[in-house]
Amino acid sequence: MPTRRTVVGLGEILWDVFPGGPKFGGAPANFACTTAELAGDAADVYIVGAVGPDPLGRQAVELLASHGVDTAYVQLADYPTGQVNVTLDNAGKPTFEIAENTAWDHVAWSNELDQLATRVDAVCFGTLAQRSPASRDTTRRFVQSTRPDCLRILDINLRPPFWTDEVAGESLKLANVLKLNDTELPVLARMLNLSGSVDEQLVSLLSGYDLQVIALTRGPDGATLLSATGQRSDLPAQPTKIVDTVGAGDAYTAALAIGLLDGIPLEKINAWGNRVAAFVCSQPGGTPHFPEELRHTVEIN
Repeated sequence: MPTRRTVVGLGEILWDVFPGGPKFGGAPANFACTTAELAGDAADVYIVGAVGPDPLGRQAVELLASHGVDTAYVQLADYPTGQVNVTLDNAGKPTFEIAENTAWDHVAWSNELDQLATRVDAVCFGTLAQRSPASRDTTRRFVQSTRPDCLRILDINLRPPFWTDEVAGESLKLANVLKLNDTELPVLARMLNLSGSVDEQLVSLLSGYDLQVIALTRGPDGATLLSATGQRSDLPAQPTKIVDTVGAGDAYTAALAIGLLDGIPLEKINAWGNRVAAFVCSQPGGTPHFPEELRHTVEIN
């Protein structure tokens, strides 16, 4: 990145509880950790969310900081830190059971968040953190308060039953970049009455909303990037030995955000995103530390 950027992950902070024990998680937190790791000194990365007054909350803040994420905007709420029970199938694909009424459901708006929003270059948000009225209001106000040139990345992250057509629709209106996967696109297509092939549905999304770029991740089949100007990249996934796939999509989104901020070509962003996602799949949990060869300064030179 030619100048130091300000990037925010906005939403849930939680622990994914696997059969072998808890791993830190939450899509915005995974995104923030990976962005901070990949960008290094080229970006100031923040997480906006909340934890509870419990050991998991303290550990969450410590872990975020260990990845280089600034935790100044992590609120302390009088609710337990979020947890998700995760089960994995034989391919490492996760199923989630998400605890309700936890700290990240109670992120309050403040003057400090208003001031942060006005200087953000990229923000990543989703639908899950909007399941409660308080955090939904804060999420929308934050995104709406960003500058017109800010990347507003919607990682739609549909987690039944914690989303509605209204939340998804309003979030699409706020976004200028959309990241979704191949199980979420058919859901959106039904909701929005999108017809035709996958490509035709993506083009309909681009034209129907104020989107600059759509990223469609397809797990073992790789990813597609499509821009409103007609640029396109289709690449297969990178071979890897899968431990679990938690956080792989969030890592791809981190590479996407950095690449778009830096103005590098979609093909190169896509290749980098696939490599980063493959590395995450080879590691337990969604927030590994990344080797130097995957970092931003190496990838763009």
